[in-house]
Amino acid sequence: MGKKVEIYEVGPRDGFQSVSCGQIPTGVKIDIIGRIVESGVKHIEYTSFVSPKAIPQLADAAEVTRAVMEKYPEIDLFPLVPNKHGAGAAYNLGLRRAVNVVSLSASHNKANINRTHEQSLNAYIEIKQAYPDLDLIIDLATAFGCPFEGKFNEPEKVAEFLVDYVEAGMTTCCLCDTVGIADPAQTKALLSILKNSFPNLDLMVHFHDTRGAGLANTLTSIEMGVNKVQAALGGLGGCPFAPGASGNLSSEDLVWILNEMGYETEISFESLLSAAKYQAGVVQGAYSGHQINIQNK
Repeated sequence: MGKKVEIYEVGPRDGFQSVSCGQIPTGVKIDIIGRIVESGVKHIEYTSFVSPKAIPQLADAAEVTRAVMEKYPEIDLFPLVPNKHGAGAAYNLGLRRAVNVVSLSASHNKANINRTHEQSLNAYIEIKQAYPDLDLIIDLATAFGCPFEGKFNEPEKVAEFLVDYVEAGMTTCCLCDTVGIADPAQTKALLSILKNSFPNLDLMVHFHDTRGAGLANTLTSIEMGVNKVQAALGGLGGCPFAPGASGNLSSEDLVWILNEMGYETEISFESLLSAAKYQAGVVQGAYSGHQINIQNK
């Protein structure tokens, strides 16, 4: 097909945050990020500047940041920042791109970040005003459905919700299927509405593979013109504040099928699969990747 698709690897943040059976050594995290870089990945969401009380696994965010920024200055490295304090910590370390998250579901927003929708919007505006040169991506969690409120089948309500963020300066939005509830028809309908409503908005997608539909939904998004897609090494992860949200879409599964279909990812599947197998050997967790246990022949 000759069309370029940019893979955004989120495992070192979204995957690692789900690991509760022991602290992952900082050196292991840095090593895994290095193996991801060696495979050809250019975009990595690698940590979160969140309270260690909320997510102890990512308490070493500053240390990891210093190491990977020094080692990989050419890579697009960005963290999640939940508030102005986290944004300031990232900014002061030299980062100029980050992610801020809000849930379409009011109940999940409260469970995930303990805020109302109004409070989340105000926090976003506060970060934008304090750090105007920080490129801030909005992750719209539960864009397709919620563990507490069910599946969302009115895509126009998503567009209505995003109006305030667009008016506040949002230029990039990642639609996140937090519990893996989306289907291709729903994905197509939502993307159609958003592309018509916000033709200048840069869209990404992030699908979980809870029901095995992560690849189908991602491919549907690509067919709809989205060329930035997220996945996690080995399929590690799942939102800790969303019951039943097991398994991110596996990066190596995604890269394999895109490379086979003729898309340009500039990523070595063999190298990425090797990184996934290495990670599965040193980090305990729930992996949804289909190829980790397949022996190379």
